[in-house]
Amino acid sequence: MEEIKIPDAIFEQSNSDVQIFDYRSSRNLDKQLINLTKHTFSFLVEGQKEVVGHQNFISAIDTSFLLMQKGRCIMTEKLSSNNNQYRSILLFFSNNILLDLIKKYDFNIKKGQFQKSVFSFDYDDYLKNYLKNIVKISKLPQKTQGNLLAIKLEEILIYLVEKNGSDFITSLLENNNQQSRKLISIVETHKLNKLSINELAFLCNMSVSTFKREFTKQYQLSPIKWFQDQRLEYASVLLTKENKRPSDIYMEVGYENLSSFIQAFKSKFGQTPKQFQ
Repeated sequence: MEEIKIPDAIFEQSNSDVQIFDYRSSRNLDKQLINLTKHTFSFLVEGQKEVVGHQNFISAIDTSFLLMQKGRCIMTEKLSSNNNQYRSILLFFSNNILLDLIKKYDFNIKKGQFQKSVFSFDYDDYLKNYLKNIVKISKLPQKTQGNLLAIKLEEILIYLVEKNGSDFITSLLENNNQQSRKLISIVETHKLNKLSINELAFLCNMSVSTFKREFTKQYQLSPIKWFQDQRLEYASVLLTKENKRPSDIYMEVGYENLSSFIQAFKSKFGQTPKQFQ
């Protein structure tokens, strides 16, 4: 699947510091490769959104909204069961304007903490009214939106910092250029998720061949063998500590049928899942 650059693909000119777009769709979107060139709020109105970021995974319904760090991610959008529609209000903002706001309001930024690339926040009454206001702004001509959006961005960031602390601001500023460290972070985060090698390489901003080479350098195993071992180890925990049946877990650990799971499990542990249990 070809990657899409956003907001570049939406606007003729995407060099403004803050931009808004009322996005609607009547089709499900499955694991689309996205390259966000700006930090992005996605205020869900209808439907469900799943985002695989380079450091975490978030699933949200229309009682919450997302904040995504600029960079590569994989998005899935599911239509609302009520009217078969998907809608979210997208608010894009540059790193420059974020830095200006940090200086202006002296947000308490703490370095060296665990970083995320996607955040989820629940709507409250204040945020529901906020969403109504920015929807109105999105209907104005783009030339009119500029100053209003800058004010509304300040408002939402100040409110979220006061309510949740500033850790999410720290994460947005994180710019990890160490290729090996980034690869390890992505791999460890998604080792039990059903992501393909192509999708993992995309999140790492690498070609597939480079990803495989760097992976083998870090883990001394091929990606396929390492991920298989991790999922079988997880299966052993489900079988023993949670007492689950093999027929209940084979899909959860990445196998399409029970027989291939049993064969792989026996090859690793010398016993069938039932004997191991």
